[in-house]
Amino acid sequence: MPKLMKRADIPAFLTAISGGNANPSTELHYQTPFQLLVAVVLSAQTTDVAVNKVTKTLFADAPTPAAMVALGAEGIGMRIKSIGLWQAKAKNVAALAQLLIERHGGEVPSERADLEALPGVGRKTANVVLNEVFGQPTMAVDTHIFRIGNRTGIAPGATPRAVEDALLKRIPKDMLKPAHLWLILHGRYLCKARTPECWRCPGAAFCTYPDKTPAPKAGG
Repeated sequence: MPKLMKRADIPAFLTAISGGNANPSTELHYQTPFQLLVAVVLSAQTTDVAVNKVTKTLFADAPTPAAMVALGAEGIGMRIKSIGLWQAKAKNVAALAQLLIERHGGEVPSERADLEALPGVGRKTANVVLNEVFGQPTMAVDTHIFRIGNRTGIAPGATPRAVEDALLKRIPKDMLKPAHLWLILHGRYLCKARTPECWRCPGAAFCTYPDKTPAPKAGG
């Protein structure tokens, strides 16, 4: 595990990897808070690209909780069969849509406890919704953020919750909301799992990863 990134270097590191994108947004396609919630539930162990393919049809047919309930788990399932764990996800989406109607008037709640009480919604999903929809400075630790937290030294931790807590403590408060997506996108496109592209990383000077990947040789 690399040594801890200097706290003083964290703002510069985040600014560097932001690429000048002050207000990043999720790559999941949605038009309403309900649609984002469903998309995030569907995205578990699945890529955003794959989710966007199925939600194009799903949201056209069922854009609201009431319409989703009308489809039912079977109807939802028919439209999301190409993604992983689709049967369980279809049941969860149908059930959470029903509960949104019964408990929250069809609206997505802004409280963590209310979100996490919905089927298929765990801490990570709740954090995404709280950050993206309600502007809260939450940190949804997915595989990318967990990897970067440990690899770069910005917030090492043995569990996703440990990394989350460290990031919330170490990142300046005014950078927390956008930092969530800066880190995800950085992990998705540069600081990759198998071969991080350190040679073209704008934040490499601040990262404490000891085994930085050199640039590939020309013609190699």
